[in-house]
Amino acid sequence: MKFHIITIFPDYFDSPLSHGVIAKAIEAGTLQVEPVDLRDFTTDRHRTTDDRPYGGGAGMVMTPEPLAKAISHVKAQAPDAPVILFSPAGRLFDHKLASSLSQQEELILICGRYEGVDQRIIDKFVDMEISIGDFVLTGGEPAALVFIDAVGRLIPGVLGCKDSATQDSFATGLLEHPHYTRPRTFMGMEVPDVLLSGDHKKIEEWRRKKSLETTLERRPDLLDKTELTESDLEYLRNLKKS
Repeated sequence: MKFHIITIFPDYFDSPLSHGVIAKAIEAGTLQVEPVDLRDFTTDRHRTTDDRPYGGGAGMVMTPEPLAKAISHVKAQAPDAPVILFSPAGRLFDHKLASSLSQQEELILICGRYEGVDQRIIDKFVDMEISIGDFVLTGGEPAALVFIDAVGRLIPGVLGCKDSATQDSFATGLLEHPHYTRPRTFMGMEVPDVLLSGDHKKIEEWRRKKSLETTLERRPDLLDKTELTESDLEYLRNLKKS
């Protein structure tokens, strides 16, 4: 998969993308990330990308001309790539959306700044607006990094273990169960005996119950969206009674 990132800060991505799993995937060619400097598509000597909003108000708005040229430039290379704008007004980003977008071969990401981008760019070029949460950032660059990490790790070959992505929180609709590793005893706390039993059926049952417990406690809203077995439902009913 290839991510094209239209931004006024192309160097912003150098360090974060040079570490960890995503860096290894880029080095292997499984992922490609190409920052596109929006200022290269300006025409004035100050390389201006923003202006005052019509109608007045605080802040500045990203001007349409450089964005239109930048998007058209990338579209010439990737005509079928969806154009995504990071915006507080966008669809809330979640695992389901990340999984869907991971099926694309290329994506064009627009990192907004200031008060946002001229609406005519959204109307003409943008296929989807995405928000990574109910908060406001100084720009779309941090959101783009979160997006690339979340989508990129779902691409086959990016993660070392092929089953990791399918067993994550949200992938099954529930939050994950607790994890333990060596040592067996730490600060007086023991690893649950069932995990040392070697009985894989009991281990899976324990993990499922712990996922249900954690989800009920922390994100009960997810339970309404998840396919649950009769055994799951019975366990949840008993939890609510206790």
